[in-house]
Parts: sequence; structure tokens; C-alpha cells
Amino acid sequence: MNEQVPNSALLIELTQMKMPFGKHKGIVLYKLPVNYLEWFQRKGFPAGKLGMLLATLYEIRLNGLDEILHKIANK
Repeated sequence: MNEQVPNSALLIELTQMKMPFGKHKGIVLYKLPVNYLEWFQRKGFPAGKLGMLLATLYEIRLNGLDEILHKIANK
């Protein structure tokens, strides 16, 4: 059975990268409000790395795994 191992670099990036545009410009990605992520889910995530990070964050939130990011951010 093939289990996926989380990419720790990706998780670290979610706790360090800031939103580059829009209503929440300057906010660290993992601190974005869930309703903003839900809006992107409905309208479409941006292209490229930012979109991949936001989609990943959405899945983390959807599955109730926020605590992982809080632990990484507080190291």
C-alpha cells in the first residue's frame, strides 16, 4: 500500500508565505479565514504555486488538521 508522506517544506511554506494580493494581502497563508479559502474553492484557485498552496491549505482545514500548521509555526 502506498501512503503519501506530507511534504514538510510545503507545510513550512504555508506558515511563512504571505498572501500577495487581495483583501487579505500580507496575511500569512495559514492564518487566512476559512471563508476566503471556500471562496477560492468555488471560484477557482490561482494558477501556479500560490494556488497549489491555497488548495492544500483548504484541504488541511477541511479535514480539521489546522493544529499541524500551528505547531510548525510556533517552532
